[in-house]
Amino acid sequence: MKIGVTFPQTEIGPDPGGIREFVQAAEELDFAHLVVYDHVLGADPSVRPGWSGFYDKSHMFHEPMVLFGYLAAITQRLELFSGVLILGQRQTALVAKQAAEVDVLSGGRLRLGIGIGWNDVEYEALGQDFHNRGKRCEEQMAVLRALWTQEIVSFDGRWHTITAAGLNPLPVQRPIPLWIGGRAEAVIERTGRLADGWLPPVFLQAGDEAAEAFARLRGYAREAGRDPAAIGIEARVALSRATPEECARQTAQWQRLGVSHVSINTMDAGFRSVGDHVEAIRRYREALGS
Repeated sequence: MKIGVTFPQTEIGPDPGGIREFVQAAEELDFAHLVVYDHVLGADPSVRPGWSGFYDKSHMFHEPMVLFGYLAAITQRLELFSGVLILGQRQTALVAKQAAEVDVLSGGRLRLGIGIGWNDVEYEALGQDFHNRGKRCEEQMAVLRALWTQEIVSFDGRWHTITAAGLNPLPVQRPIPLWIGGRAEAVIERTGRLADGWLPPVFLQAGDEAAEAFARLRGYAREAGRDPAAIGIEARVALSRATPEECARQTAQWQRLGVSHVSINTMDAGFRSVGDHVEAIRRYREALGS
């Protein structure tokens, strides 16, 4: 099982030096990967009565692809993982190009987690249809993989048309691993049928509910003629709800359930500095080794 760290994007601030400090510390502590969330715009709740979104304009988010380009230059081993990039609100060919470039600059260290999102405000601003985002996702995945593996692509789909064109350079990984995040049953089914891995919702705990969801995922994979063991699962543990030692015990529980990856989240735990976040992941790493 691979152990990673969630980038504390809402708390780390805009200073490139602080970003470098945290990410390089994660690599020095031998974490395998870094998970980065994605939001382009934050809504203003003051003009939206009843707004119930998880994030709004007060929450900071670094743009994943640009951030990954920076991180590719200052790290050597750390896998870069979007957890998740809201694919439906972006142009597919542009995502393919950006991801290929990150993969080239990082020496093949990108894992692209994708999702359809919940925030119609972003879809409106980016000029994409919020209401058909689930249906478009599968075609987007096909377009991404074609562009990552073929020098010249011709594609005539419902939402995408490519006529004899391709990326240059192609990525190191052909194709780049595609993981899907989400909790809906349609997401679990789509993952089993098409994706390289699944990110369950952050609130899912190690236990019977998770075991049942994993069993359904593997069942969908078998129905699609795929090897269930080839599909990864990334679970999360959070210091906002537990001590580093308790998070280490939860990590062991996830391992017994057969997950392939676990990441530790330091946000919303009351930390006030980059150093606090670094010390937290250090304590978690030490607890794992005890």
